[in-house]
Parts: sequence; C-alpha cells; structure tokens
Amino acid sequence: MTGLPRRRRLLVRTAGFGALFVAAAAVAVWLALRPKPTYRPGEAVQGLTADLARDLPPDYPRITFTDVTAQAGITFRHFAGHRTSQLPEDMGSGAAWGDYDDDGWLDLYVVNEAGPLTAATPDEVARSPAHAALYRNLGDGTFRDVSAEAGVQFRGWGMGATWADYDNDGRLDLFVTAYGDNVLYRNNGDGTFTDRTTAAGLGGRPGFWAGATWSDYDRDGFLDLYVTGYVEYRHLADQGATRQYDVEQPAGINPSSFAPAANLLFRNKGNGTFAEVAVRAGVANPTGRSLGAVWADFDDDGWPDLYVANDVSDNVMFRNLGDGTFADVSHAARVADYRGAMGLAVGDWDGDQDLDLFVTHWIAQENALYSNLRAELEARGAYLRQPIQFTDEADRYGLGQIALDFVGWGTSFFDYDNDGRLDLFVVNGSTLEEKRDRRLLVPMRDLLFWNRGADDGFYEVSPVSGPYFAQTHVGRGAAFGDYDNDGDVDVFIVNNGGPAILLRNDGGNRQRWLGVALEGTKSNRFGVGARVRLVAGGTIQVREVGAQSSYLSQNSLIEHFGLGTANGVDTLEIRWPSGTRQIVSAPAPNRVLHVVEQAARR
Repeated sequence: MTGLPRRRRLLVRTAGFGALFVAAAAVAVWLALRPKPTYRPGEAVQGLTADLARDLPPDYPRITFTDVTAQAGITFRHFAGHRTSQLPEDMGSGAAWGDYDDDGWLDLYVVNEAGPLTAATPDEVARSPAHAALYRNLGDGTFRDVSAEAGVQFRGWGMGATWADYDNDGRLDLFVTAYGDNVLYRNNGDGTFTDRTTAAGLGGRPGFWAGATWSDYDRDGFLDLYVTGYVEYRHLADQGATRQYDVEQPAGINPSSFAPAANLLFRNKGNGTFAEVAVRAGVANPTGRSLGAVWADFDDDGWPDLYVANDVSDNVMFRNLGDGTFADVSHAARVADYRGAMGLAVGDWDGDQDLDLFVTHWIAQENALYSNLRAELEARGAYLRQPIQFTDEADRYGLGQIALDFVGWGTSFFDYDNDGRLDLFVVNGSTLEEKRDRRLLVPMRDLLFWNRGADDGFYEVSPVSGPYFAQTHVGRGAAFGDYDNDGDVDVFIVNNGGPAILLRNDGGNRQRWLGVALEGTKSNRFGVGARVRLVAGGTIQVREVGAQSSYLSQNSLIEHFGLGTANGVDTLEIRWPSGTRQIVSAPAPNRVLHVVEQAARR
C-alpha cells in the first residue's frame, strides 16, 4: 500500500481493524452463548475436568508398587454373597498394621463383613467364610492366618480396626468397630487375645460405628479412645429411589436418608476400664454423620486436638483446652466443610513444621488439602487470637480437580521415595451401583501422588508406578507400613466385595531412611501423640506418632523418615505426651531406632 495516498491508507487500516474487532466480538458472543458441556461424574468432558492438569516432570521417582498378595500368602476376600443395597454393606472395611507379638515384624489385621444383611441369622453369620483375619508376619515376606488360634476371628459387619496398648503392659491390644457391637481384644502375650469389651466398659452400645482412634487427650499416661458413629440405620422395607447426579439410587444406600449418630469418647481410667465422656467433653458431634476422626496437635501447644470427618454434614475441628474439654473451632479454623468426607491424612507436606490435613470426598466434590497457617499466623502476630487456621489449597497443588471423577476413601501421607517429602496415596471406589448389575458397585482406580516440594506441589504418578494402578476396584480402607523391613513403606488395601491387595514398594529404599519406634515410661507405652522432629542435611521433618487415620484403618506406629540426599541425621528431637523433651544426636540411618522416654531433667 506504499503507493496509496496517506488518507486512503488510513481508511483501509481502520476498516481492517474494524473487521477484526467485529470478528473477535462475534467469536466471543458465540463462546458465551454456545451450550456448555454437561458434567456427569465418570464421563470425560474435554476441557471441563482437566484444565488444571499437570504434565509429569522428568525427575519423577522410578519406583514400582508390585502386587505381592498371592506370594505373601494373603487370601483375604471381603464380603460373602451379593450385596442387597443396604448402607452398612457398602461402607466397610479397613485394616491395621501392628507388631502384636513383638518380634520386630509388622503383623496385619483385616476387618470383614459376613455378607448381606438380609441373610443375617446367627447360624448364617457363623458359617460365613467372610471373617476378620489376623495375618502373622513370618519375616520372610510371607504371612500366616492365625485368626482362629489367636481368638480374633470377628464375624459380623466389621468396619474398622486399630491397635493400641490401652493398659500399658507393653503389648498391642486390638479394637474393632462394627455395624452392631464393637469389640476390644486384650493381648495375652502368648499369641492369643481375650474379649474384654464388657469388662472394660466399652460394650452395650450397638450402633453403626465406623472410625476409631486413640490418644492420651488428658495426658495422664493412658490412651483414650474416640469412636465415630455414622447414622441411625434401619432397613427400609420400601426402598424407593433417590437421585444422585442423574442416577437413581435406592434410598437405603443414601446416608441422607438416615439421622446422624453421636460419637463416643472413652476416657481411660488407668485400671483397665473406661468412662464414656463425649458429651461432657464437648465432642459428641450429634449432628455429624461421622466416618472417621484423627487426633493431632494442630496448634502445637502440647495438647492433642480432634478433627472429625463427616459425610453430608459439616466436618468439625475440636480444640483441646487442656482441662478435659474441647472447643468447636471449625468455622474459625476454616475446616467446617460440608461435603461427603471419608478418609483423613495428617502430615507436614510443605515442610513448614506444622501439621496439615488431607480429606477425601465423594464424587464431583474434589478432595481437600488444608494447609496449616500456624507459621503465617505467628509471623503476623495473630496466633494468640486464632491458633488454628487452614486454607484449602488442593487445586493449587494438583490434588483437587483431578479427584472430581473419583470417590476417595483410605489415604495417607507417606514418603514412598525417601526424598524427605511426604507423598500421598488415595484409594477410590464408588458407592453408585452398576447399571448392568445393581448387585455391584462401580469400581475405580487408585491414585498415587508424588510431592515435588512446597513450590510445585503434587503430581499424579500412578500410570508410571506399576500395572496395579491400571486396575479398578471398589476400594475402601488402606494401611501403610514397612512390612518387609527393607526401608520403604508398603501399602495394604481392602476392597469392598473383592480381594484385598498388598502392594510392595520396590525401589523406594534407594535413598537413606530412619524408622523411629518409641517406648514411653511416663507417657503411654508406645508414645502415641509424641511429636518427632528430625533435622538432616539442612531440612526439617515433623511427624506425630499415631496421627495417620486413613479410613477405618491404622498405619504402623513406627514413624518413617526418608533422608533424601543427606548422608545421615543431625538430630532427632522428641516431645513426649508427658511434656518431656529428648534429643538423640546423630543416630545412624537405615535402621529402626528404638527410643525409650527419659526422665525429665530438672
């Protein structure tokens, strides 16, 4: 256009810009008015549930989780027969790692459900092949089912399990929750257990009990027990139907069809018996449909606080006031979340020395990553006004949107590659029925997330971590522990109506590690609630013994630390529940360190 008069060139350019503007405006209008894609859980919608997707960085860990269930001698299968669209049939079960015979190898207890509630005569329950199982670790990578000889072959509709030394005799006892009556098994020390439920004051309360978790909340040296009640379930003769995401579901498997049940807090009297004090302590939570709870000192004041995961009702944070009572600080702490909460994980994922929370949820609700703001509150001088406060950063760090198409259950923070940062595992499985066969629930795959650090957050590494992650199951409970003592953390998963799975961590021990096993003297015998602080190579890691609750399950009480590139440990500091502080200097790595509580120095 160099030969055109200046005025004409201006007119041509103006007309061109105008045409471009009109075209851009037309595109914008079309984009705004075009029909939006409809989100239906389980169906991929381009650009709707993946706009926060993250490419896997090239430095991800080359580690495989290998299914070794059969070669380990574990033959457990959950449930017998076909489900009958009743809520208790669909919610269980869990598992717990614990060295009950004190031989240095983690044993495994797995909870089971006998079968359909419609065929629930005592004779049918007694004949059911689906019973709880205690697998004794033989120390060579295999297990032996010793349930019958040990006397812990629970039969019924078992939900959760947790080990604890409630009488401080140095032996792990076992508590099992159920739809029906809970059971306390006392360890006799000879490989057998005795039912002490009634004698201990824990019996006579039939209900729909789910999670159970131990802590010395009053710091008297004896472990107390919190048990979550789910709903006041009753069989609906006329099921009717409810709609969930355009899917008709029987009312009997919708928790909203039933009133919530209150929770229980059993204070240990120190003489082998308990007193139920939930109402007096302020933690009964009668309006919550509770599936799990976790004790952890979120404000770092030396007293264990309590967080409760509720289904279709507000989650609750109870702050321990140190006088036997608790204050509901849920809304001030920004964790009073009304979603379908199931699984809980606690850990310092971002390395700022306070405990964060991860919560798994129902489909289309995303999972939550609550980062603890204690360090920020202290920096602003606001800590004394509001000592517990969180912010949900799941989407920011790769854990939110990716979970939209999943129903999450068992979960835990754990350092699977020993790099010194806490990674995350999530077990998934639907509560929606298969359209082709209403007796079945929709299976899902599980998710493994690698923590690349506080700046980058988490990346899903499931597709590159072994063939198992391509399979689908109706997952529920999950328990984490180093069962083969090779220096990396393994995973056991309970699948509703299917086989349980033992995943062996292959390759996680390429970097150094340290396990820490505590023995309390003034504190409870296994040091549950102790804060452990490890300094290695300029980094600081914090753990709290017994704080991982998962879903209906319990991790090993041995705290596992990956050391990354550090050659060893500089210091290990323990703040015992009694208040005693103890420092171990330069412990040797690649072993389990046994630490006995020392008398407080004056």
